[in-house]
Parts: sequence; C-alpha cells; structure tokens
Amino acid sequence: MSVPQDGPLLDDAAGRLIRPYTVSNGRTRPTTVLDLLSLVMATGTEPQIHLGPEHSVALGLCGGPTSVAEIAAHLRLPAVVAKVLVSDLVDCGAVTANPPAYDMPTDRSLLEAVLDGLRRQL
Repeated sequence: MSVPQDGPLLDDAAGRLIRPYTVSNGRTRPTTVLDLLSLVMATGTEPQIHLGPEHSVALGLCGGPTSVAEIAAHLRLPAVVAKVLVSDLVDCGAVTANPPAYDMPTDRSLLEAVLDGLRRQL
C-alpha cells in the first residue's frame, strides 16, 4: 500500500482509509462557532492533549491565516468534519479562529440595480 504525502490516512488506490465520521469521533457539531471563511492561525502553543493525524495536519496548515474551507480542502474532508477538528484545536489553545470581516456594508442601490437587471432579463 502506498500512502501519498499530501494527506493523512489516504491511499492512492483505495482513497480514504477511515471514514470522516471516525475522524471527528462521531461528532457533527463543533464547540466553537465557525464559518467556512473563518480565519484560523496557530498560536504557537503545543496542545497538551493527544491529537489525531488530521489535527496535526490541520495545525500545520495554520502557520498563517487559513480559512476553514481551505483546511477542509487540504484534508479532503467534509466542511463539518473540518470544523470539528478546528474547534478541537481552538479548545486546546493551539489555534485562534476569527470570523470573516465584512468591511463593506451592503449597498442598497447596488442591490436594486442588480434586481432591476434581473427583472429585465425575464
């Protein structure tokens, strides 16, 4: 069996060797509120608890600000499983997670112009 270097517990021929449900220990809800665009960054603190290989890879991806969506993509896991893993890392102090910043308020006139354009197309 050959295990590729780009992800934990993956096999070139068989794919993922364990189910995503197992990676999160059966949990489907993170303890931290996370958006797919939440930016996660390592704190430099070593986790005091034993983490699985996916946790370690996720932590390694967070040297700079990394979105939850990017972590899920790199791990080849569903977003909800990645959120549980990131939440575990937040809980043990290994990473911080900040919600996405929406600096631009919604411009009502822009939305009305888009709506008008859509109505003209019908």
